[in-house]
Amino acid sequence: MSKPKPPRLLVEERRRRMMEILDAQERATVEELVDRFGVSAVTIRGDLDALTATGAIVRSHGGALKRVEASDEPIDVKETLHHAEKTRIARAALAMIRDGETIILDSGTTTVEIARQIRSSELRSLNVVTNALNIAMELANLPHVRVIMIGGLLRPMAYTLVGPSAENALRGLNADRVFLGVDGLDPEIGLMTPDVLEAKLNAIMIEIAREVVVVADSSKFQRRSLSVIAKLDKVHKLITDDAAPPEIAAALRARNVEVVLV
Repeated sequence: MSKPKPPRLLVEERRRRMMEILDAQERATVEELVDRFGVSAVTIRGDLDALTATGAIVRSHGGALKRVEASDEPIDVKETLHHAEKTRIARAALAMIRDGETIILDSGTTTVEIARQIRSSELRSLNVVTNALNIAMELANLPHVRVIMIGGLLRPMAYTLVGPSAENALRGLNADRVFLGVDGLDPEIGLMTPDVLEAKLNAIMIEIAREVVVVADSSKFQRRSLSVIAKLDKVHKLITDDAAPPEIAAALRARNVEVVLV
């Protein structure tokens, strides 16, 4: 009896799934991917070549390897990882936002998904503070959203503005809540990010917001990064996906963090 073929996927979705496979198991062969996605070897090689060109993976003979993680990654690479989880997290974040509020959207691929959810929402009035160029552009043409863009030094890989100018601009503001994306989250160490200036700015965002909501898929748990943003006692809520290890969720709840699984 022949094995049923897996459903066909759009090119972008197939490449996202490939990235997730490599992220989980660190290597994959062309034959394995052909079997997984039900397309030709020529198509798989084309996908791998395209991902290699973005710097997302390392091409090897007969397949591909997970790219060794650097201190920071281009945002277009990060957007290919755990996309379905980030979308679910963003929808849960949107449900927390009320008309007339002032929110902060930190830079990141999960927070830009929140901006995309806001675009299609029924909110009638919202103030959004951000240091991310891509988030500002997502919201720029919405008449019911007032975007407050803070200036500073541009980090090209992340499309973000950081530094003393950005920090001073933030200190003059107040917000109902901040939605904070992180590169690492450890119950003992706290919230982390690779960039020192980004960490300083994130810490000020936490100071000026009444509620701190961390948005992070489960791949960020117990991952360590260079700069500590804050300890977990500064965090009110965490929205993450349902693949989060139960022991980590329990450790966070023990520190009075409300954990929302989606």
